[in-house]
Amino acid sequence: MTMSQQRLAEAFVELAGGAHGEPVDPPVLLAALASRSHEVLGARACAVLGIPPATEEAQVYASEAEARELVLAGYQEGEGPAAYCRETGNPVPRTDLESPVARLRWPRYVPQALALGYTHVAARPLRGRELIVGALVLFGSPEEPVTDEGLAIGQSLADIVATALLREDELRRSHTLAGQLQHALSSRVVIEQAKGILAARRALTLDEAFGVLRGHARSHQRKLMGVALDVVEGRLDP
Repeated sequence: MTMSQQRLAEAFVELAGGAHGEPVDPPVLLAALASRSHEVLGARACAVLGIPPATEEAQVYASEAEARELVLAGYQEGEGPAAYCRETGNPVPRTDLESPVARLRWPRYVPQALALGYTHVAARPLRGRELIVGALVLFGSPEEPVTDEGLAIGQSLADIVATALLREDELRRSHTLAGQLQHALSSRVVIEQAKGILAARRALTLDEAFGVLRGHARSHQRKLMGVALDVVEGRLDP
């Protein structure tokens, strides 16, 4: 395996979320995509616009501070390839920034990019299961161009990161739901216990005991679960 092949393999492992099943940290992963892309794709600069599902807030990371500022400003103004990828889910082919078409399409973005020494740009969406969570932007110059091979590999790297971000979001949602279900089950158990205590203590039916609990909670502006817990633990005899 050559050094470039080894770096590429390491990039795929890192961007897949690591080799040890550790939780994914979206900012760390997006920053790694920017740095790894610059390392293995050969472009002048690489930037990543990420919008993780958990926050829906735009985050930009780049191999150069100037590239980061350009992508962020372009996204906020609705110009540039990152904004286009995020909005449509479509890739942006290698585009000559000195062409009249590019200047007409992105009138504010193009002069800023040219002033930084970028002569062409391309972008690939971060996509997974029809969801777009950002874009990978590659900036080229005559000395460090964006190549077809780089674009192909860049899309693969972008897809891996998108999949990792969406997988982490699914796990987060699953954990949240499991916690909510467990809380609901625990609450139900305590309420049933309180109903049984009141029913036995006052010779009531379970429905009548529940009515006592609910009435006390309403009249004292308390949650039913709190009232039931006080009954079970002997702090309340409503």
